[in-house]
Amino acid sequence: MKRVNGGYSWYFNKKYKRRGTLFEGKYKAKHISTNEYLLHLSAYVNLNYKIHHLPKNSLHGSSLDEYIKPESVTSPLCKREIISTQFKNSKEYETFAIESAQSTIENREIDETLEALLME
Repeated sequence: MKRVNGGYSWYFNKKYKRRGTLFEGKYKAKHISTNEYLLHLSAYVNLNYKIHHLPKNSLHGSSLDEYIKPESVTSPLCKREIISTQFKNSKEYETFAIESAQSTIENREIDETLEALLME
């Protein structure tokens, strides 16, 4: 992770003519203890731009296309068989991922509302 972050920081700083660090704190890893968590995590990663309300473009693209249109991907980044073999077809996974992402968005909104109420 140090090499990835260092390389990206160098690129970003050079591109935007800036100096300094981009990331704070240590890299955090979390154990994926269940298959259900793995499936929801894949949806979170594949639709991260939606969850964080980012525009879908070349910088904030979606790896969901690797799962729903695998024939259109020339050099895949994901080992999608781990996830895709658990669904009947790509449409079923797409539906699952969208519903999971929507649930995550709703839960975040509830958490933010509760946090705001607690701060008052």
